[in-house]
Amino acid sequence: MLDLINALPRNLFLPPTSLFLIIGLGLLLWRFWPRTGRIVAGTGLALLTFMSSNAGSSFLVEPLERMTKPLARPESAGAQAIVVLAAGRLRSAGEYDNRDIPDHTALARLRYGAHLQRRTGLPILVTGGNGGSGADPATIDMAYTKADAMARALREDFGVPVKWIERRSRDTGENAIYSNVLLHKAGVKRVLLVTDAMHMHRARGVFEREGLEIVEAPTMFVYNEHHGFDAWLPSAEGMRRSWYATYELLGLAWYRIRDREAPGVKQDPVASPQRRPAPAPLPALAPAPAPAPAPAPAPAAN
Repeated sequence: MLDLINALPRNLFLPPTSLFLIIGLGLLLWRFWPRTGRIVAGTGLALLTFMSSNAGSSFLVEPLERMTKPLARPESAGAQAIVVLAAGRLRSAGEYDNRDIPDHTALARLRYGAHLQRRTGLPILVTGGNGGSGADPATIDMAYTKADAMARALREDFGVPVKWIERRSRDTGENAIYSNVLLHKAGVKRVLLVTDAMHMHRARGVFEREGLEIVEAPTMFVYNEHHGFDAWLPSAEGMRRSWYATYELLGLAWYRIRDREAPGVKQDPVASPQRRPAPAPLPALAPAPAPAPAPAPAPAAN
């Protein structure tokens, strides 16, 4: 079941693709069952219009952002390091000598990570590889990863040092697994976790599952409870927020299903040797039976 779901393109479940599929289904049904077809197509069109507005997207964004809050006084959080999670990347940016660079979401996380580093003086770990989910990343994916691009931006553009670069991970679960390897070796247990407000709840869960103590350091709060008329008009930003919020809500549901059906599936025995279960004790061996006494010699015949 897990493999089947994971094999499907994720955008099929996300807006606007999923909404266009609903509209297309309605138009198909219209030919045979006009009333049902009109209802299905009309529902898809209404949802597309609603979720394309900033006001409509807020119904999805608000529950996620209310699960966290801005970090106050990071200097007093008792953390030992800062962990910044990767987001997307822009490939072969011509203005940067055709290097991959962090996208706008990753840059927002990096900016806040740099801000926290200057306030606390804590070392930074950046985490994120390039490949899709799988057993091992291809060699080409390890050449210049998202984490490498993030570290370079922090050093060159923000003037902030980076202590650890984690290059293997392909998703949030692996961010936690492989980051914990580096932090465990350095004796780090408590960290400031930097990511988007909508992503924070899911990210915190997987990092705590690896045994780390998390201080939430969210950024990019976009929910606004005060909506003007223009907030109800369809826009690309409204659909982007709906896409992202839907992705996070589905991600939370997916992690719960995965953990229920295959607990511990994200725990890599190589990456997290400290979490290997202790080997079962060998069963006690039964004592060997005593050798039977030799038969007495038969009496000699008279």
